Amino acid sequence: MFEKVEAAYRRIKNYVNHTPTMTSSTLDQLLDCKCFFKCENFQKIGAFKFRGAMNTLLQLSQEERRKGVITHSSGNHAQALALAAKVLGVHAVIVMPENAPKVKMAATKGYGAQIVVCGSKPSDREEAVKPLIAKHGYTFVHPSDDLRIIHGAGTAAYELITDVGSLDYIFVPVGGGGLLSGTAIATKGLLPNCKVIAVEPANADDAYRTFKTGKLQPSINPQTIADGLRTQLGPNTFQIVMKLVDDIITVTEEQIVDAMQFLWERMKLVVEPSGAVSLAGVLSKKVSVAGKKVGIVISGGNVDLTSFFTTLRTKVAAVTPNSKTEKERE
Repeated sequence: MFEKVEAAYRRIKNYVNHTPTMTSSTLDQLLDCKCFFKCENFQKIGAFKFRGAMNTLLQLSQEERRKGVITHSSGNHAQALALAAKVLGVHAVIVMPENAPKVKMAATKGYGAQIVVCGSKPSDREEAVKPLIAKHGYTFVHPSDDLRIIHGAGTAAYELITDVGSLDYIFVPVGGGGLLSGTAIATKGLLPNCKVIAVEPANADDAYRTFKTGKLQPSINPQTIADGLRTQLGPNTFQIVMKLVDDIITVTEEQIVDAMQFLWERMKLVVEPSGAVSLAGVLSKKVSVAGKKVGIVISGGNVDLTSFFTTLRTKVAAVTPNSKTEKERE
């Protein structure tokens, strides 16, 4: 499988950003270790998902490109497939749940994709996709369980290890398991002794339950601010996770927010809840990392900052004579 990640890297390297690796002396002192952040919040569309989307579309046949592609996603995969399709001149249809973040839905539409809104339950997405495939012959690109998506996602860890060398641990978020699976393949291919630790919100712990029981568990009413991690493992990611991942730990919603705050305040990195889950796992100290070299994959930075800037504008209006409120400007 590792050679597939290497091939994906060669295939997409001229299309994706080679994202930076960053460090924090404050965090290193706090945990008595050396941490390296793979900052996929600086990837195109603001998340690692562009890697897998581009790897997949570059492998489509001419007939598949002509008919177009379809997927379902709450945000980052939607944006990634939309942009990759725009770059390659392929029609893309994205089924998005009604509770998807507005900032992600707007970005997806801005890349030129056709959006179809569905219900908020995980099953609603698949039910909306099926008749569209039957009618138009679209190629379905699963957000996480497509092996081409997995291999593309693995190029983030491939870059990280190539840049910093040996690591003792690598922490990565898990939702549908595409990034985790790709990371595990790349990591074990380059560093067989490096431990791959997945981190999941306790409020959406299906991957954790799956890992502990050895049986694929359903996602049951996942109420978490980490919207990108509300999906569940699929057949491919399940097999890879059970074979290559060393452990899965969970974190609370409060720990996720604390990790976001640390990244924003101490490292000046805008990171979304799903992207901060990996750091939350390190900070939870459920895994002892003292004296170790630790990789931390920051998966994305797409945050809806509308309320933040609305608050700032309200403060500006309060101190600025003759200023107009947002409602008056409209």
